[in-house]
Amino acid sequence: MKILNVGMIGAGRVAQVHLGNLKQMKEIKVKTICDIFAEDSWKERFGVEKITKDVTDIFNDPEIDAVFICTPTDTHTDLTIQAANAGKHIFCEKPVGTDEGSILDAYHAVLANNVKFQTGFNRRFDKSHEKVKLEAASQAIGERHILKITSRDPEPPNIDYVKRSGGIFMDMMIHDFDMARFMMDDEVEEVFTYGNSLVDPEIGAAGDVDTAIVSLKFKSGAMGVIDNSRKAVYGYDQRIEVFGEKGMLQSLNQPDYHVNRYTAQSVEAGTPKYFFLERYEDAFFNEEVAFFDSIRQDQPTKCSFKDGIMAIRIAEAARKSLETGEKVAVNLEIN
Repeated sequence: MKILNVGMIGAGRVAQVHLGNLKQMKEIKVKTICDIFAEDSWKERFGVEKITKDVTDIFNDPEIDAVFICTPTDTHTDLTIQAANAGKHIFCEKPVGTDEGSILDAYHAVLANNVKFQTGFNRRFDKSHEKVKLEAASQAIGERHILKITSRDPEPPNIDYVKRSGGIFMDMMIHDFDMARFMMDDEVEEVFTYGNSLVDPEIGAAGDVDTAIVSLKFKSGAMGVIDNSRKAVYGYDQRIEVFGEKGMLQSLNQPDYHVNRYTAQSVEAGTPKYFFLERYEDAFFNEEVAFFDSIRQDQPTKCSFKDGIMAIRIAEAARKSLETGEKVAVNLEIN
């Protein structure tokens, strides 16, 4: 099997997650890492051939087949356009961009250059979530009527991160917006939002909320509700429920251990895994495998550029609903 050479753009936390996984794949070679804070010592630290601060070193390298974009969101569209024009396949962390115009420019650059593009919504590749999707799509519970998603972090991020995150809908709930479309095989056409700053007053002062509920209306007439909190004291709370005419499907929390203790005084169970890197460790690996499979087999990626665009549009509609106190329609046309 031909070795696929990868250029990693960005070297932060999520990039290092991807790097660790890719180094386990015999048919993948991370050749170059580009980061504005790059140091020569990183060659030995990360075990790669080249370290650079100039991203064109990656785009101009004919040996590099694909790039992973793991940089701040406001750089994603420009890097996507450069990568597409250089003929590189693209894995881009979410969100795919910050504004509609530049996102569509990047989208059309990908189409024009006929390169693969996968959006980094790793939760699609979690085995439990994927099982719910497959069962629902097979009509195991008949027509899908109601979707419920709970997604709560164990603690809020630092305030500096909050200020540049794009807000809870773009930074955190965007994963859930993608899961809503994924689980229901349907488009979200309208949203209504409640939100407040109940965890940390600094988050409110920064113009964001830390607790939110969004109601969804799907094109089919089905309904959904997503709740987010920046602080769940018991751990990383990740639950999905799909209710249909013939039954219900659930993907529940993954505890540290699967042993329950029953006594006369109490019933105890393991607490949920504490952080997203632990909860979705396998999902990160699975999404990377799927990306390379799409390249080798010349098949569409399992989480497309369109998926990234639609999640952003739902997030923008949710934010607008919070600001206006009104229901907001989601733009479903991509031109």
